[in-house]
Amino acid sequence: MKKILILAMIASLTACASQPTSNSVYRPHQAQNEQTIRMGVVESVREVTIDPGQSGVGTMAGAALGGIAAGSSIGKGNGAIAAGIVGAVVGGMVGQSVESKVNNRKGLEITVRLDNGEMKAITQDADEAFRAGERVRLLHSGGVTRVTH
Repeated sequence: MKKILILAMIASLTACASQPTSNSVYRPHQAQNEQTIRMGVVESVREVTIDPGQSGVGTMAGAALGGIAAGSSIGKGNGAIAAGIVGAVVGGMVGQSVESKVNNRKGLEITVRLDNGEMKAITQDADEAFRAGERVRLLHSGGVTRVTH
């Protein structure tokens, strides 16, 4: 029984992995593609949270674990069924919360005034520091824009 619970927890954590929105991470189909480069100056930087949404894996895994744990350890017959239902509901709520905390990450909304006077705002992972007044590059290709130094 313990092995099943451990495998379910590992599976739920690996399924919760989210896609990066870093300016330093390229997916295979983005490599070796030409990008348009525009230069500008950072006007402002605002911290944000990047929330990729719920996949449902955390809720399902939590509900399964909660239902099994409560149903098999509390009461017999109808009592075990009721405990299993309550355990599944509570486990699902906990699993959803865990998935949200694992997937949410710090991001930056970077507002840039391009050399042509246009203003652009790009949101990306907060894995590189930007400050107002810095000269930056905006790299654009296939609907993805990145801010880099």
